[in-house]
Amino acid sequence: MVKNIEVDMTHGPIFKKIFLFSVPLIFTNVLQILFNSADILILGIFVNDRAVAAVGATSALINLIVGMFVGLSVGANVTVARYLGKNNVDSVRKTVGMSMLLSVLLGFVLIFVGIFGAKTFLIWMSCDINVLDMATKYLKIYFIGMPVMMLYNFCASILRAAGETVRPLIFLAIGGILNIFLNIFFILVFHKDVEGVAIATVVSQAFSAIMCVVLLAKNSGAVKLQRKFIRFYKEELVGLIRIGVPAGIQGCLFSLSNVIIQSSVNSFGEIVMAGNSYAQQFEAMVYQSMNGIALAALSFVGQNYGAGKFGRIKRVTYECILTVILVGVVIGGILAIFAPQLVGLISKEEKTIMVAAKRMAIISSLYFLCGIMDVYSYSLRGLGKSTAAMVITLFGTCVFRVIWVYSFLAVIDEVYIIYWAYPITWVLTGLVLALYYHVTLNKLRIAYIENEGAGLEGDTLSSEDLSESDDKIDCKNERGEEKSIQDEFKDDAVNNIII
Repeated sequence: MVKNIEVDMTHGPIFKKIFLFSVPLIFTNVLQILFNSADILILGIFVNDRAVAAVGATSALINLIVGMFVGLSVGANVTVARYLGKNNVDSVRKTVGMSMLLSVLLGFVLIFVGIFGAKTFLIWMSCDINVLDMATKYLKIYFIGMPVMMLYNFCASILRAAGETVRPLIFLAIGGILNIFLNIFFILVFHKDVEGVAIATVVSQAFSAIMCVVLLAKNSGAVKLQRKFIRFYKEELVGLIRIGVPAGIQGCLFSLSNVIIQSSVNSFGEIVMAGNSYAQQFEAMVYQSMNGIALAALSFVGQNYGAGKFGRIKRVTYECILTVILVGVVIGGILAIFAPQLVGLISKEEKTIMVAAKRMAIISSLYFLCGIMDVYSYSLRGLGKSTAAMVITLFGTCVFRVIWVYSFLAVIDEVYIIYWAYPITWVLTGLVLALYYHVTLNKLRIAYIENEGAGLEGDTLSSEDLSESDDKIDCKNERGEEKSIQDEFKDDAVNNIII
């Protein structure tokens, strides 16, 4: 029996808990990037560039198809976090059991999609005829492993909702090392090129998924996986879909907009394409580091919303924003300053290095703006406003970027015009999300007062609750004077005018 793995996100020091929660997530994201890069590197060393091209040709399609279903795991995260905040153990276990069943079923749907549609999809994407068969072979095997991949994503989301991020990191690290060894084994011993890489990926993901399932099954806390709960429940399923579907749609449409932007980059030729690709590899480190903090906002806001702690929700969001600014400015700044040297470690072409450095000078140095935007977006999802977050983000980023590319690029035919679309959309979208977040938080707080406040009348706050700005009817200010929640709310509303 594994001890209770849940972390109480509704009490105690916020920054310390966010830090301890985020660091393993950051390492998890970065490790995932490194392991994915290792697959390409091994094919390049032991096979040939054609095999590398075949695997690379499938990435956008995989992100597009899988994105919708992975988005549902965000719904599982928020649903579990909210029920944990309410201390509703029965609904937590129902959601956990249902999520396991849902993930596997979705995985089998994706098997069908991948096996019967792989070649057609690749042809639609104008995949080079020289690598079409290899890419199709890789894609089919990859999709056969979808049940275990979906299972891992849902398990990891549930564990994050409970505050457990260390052991999923350990499982991923072991699985990633296993993947590297299996890649080499299948290529050198069985002479399998893209097939070997695909099989190794499926096996390593299966290992990580099984370990996460075992952790949930042996856990003694609320997120314990029990066989009797592995079925569908209407209330929990509706809540999961309400959050997860918009997140999935957003992921899919993001992929579509990125395909359009990438097509514009491709029009500048091979040198720009290569420089752009190198820059993206480094920039992914910044994004994934900030994404770990945004995921912390999702789980922390979800739990505190379930507990009705609106003052603490605001503090969580602000501290996550300050953290992503720090991480984004430091890591992004280092990449922007040393871009020529860093890219020079990989490429010896001076023109390619210059292209990568130009992109990183614009995007890497301002990437913290994307982090701020993501924290607000994930905080809104934690409040149950996934559809609104999706609509704002899609119009502010995807739609505006496409308009920007087709309008300004027609006037100024320079690749840097494309790059400036990113920070501009981060600022615009972030401002709208921030405004909507504060308005929504205030409305939800009023509704909570009206629905729950009467039952809290006469209660007082403990010293710990007072330090966290919990929203009970009677609380005392620093002078010991009585202060009603209505007065506290008015003060809070004034403070929120400046975003």
